[in-house]
Amino acid sequence: MTGANLLGPEPTRLPEGADADARAVLTSGGDPREAARRAPASSLAWALLAERALRDEGEPVAAYAYARTGYHRGLDALRRAGWRGQGPIPADHEPNQGFLRALLALAEAAEAIEEDEEARRCEQFLVDSGTSAAEVAGLR
Repeated sequence: MTGANLLGPEPTRLPEGADADARAVLTSGGDPREAARRAPASSLAWALLAERALRDEGEPVAAYAYARTGYHRGLDALRRAGWRGQGPIPADHEPNQGFLRALLALAEAAEAIEEDEEARRCEQFLVDSGTSAAEVAGLR
């Protein structure tokens, strides 16, 4: 006998090809800018741009813009996959990783520009999604 999940929403897993176009560009030697140009709906491409802007370029404002773009593109994809604003978004499911990395980069960029409330909100979103900043940082 099977019934409804009484513990909460089922985990949301983006489709296997969610970032396939961006990954193809990156695998063939392209950089994240090219991946974003070719696959603008890819959270992964925007997350990589945000991470690079924070880590290598010291550009937190640019990182914030890149990360926010990746975050919103990821929200669109999650909603199409059935997500209703709550529940787990497993970090071990590769297609989810672009969104989660964009969300972490958004938290980090927000902190860097002293948008502390936004940084806390993003970190809580990671926890509410069943992961943590440390787990997502380990995906880099």
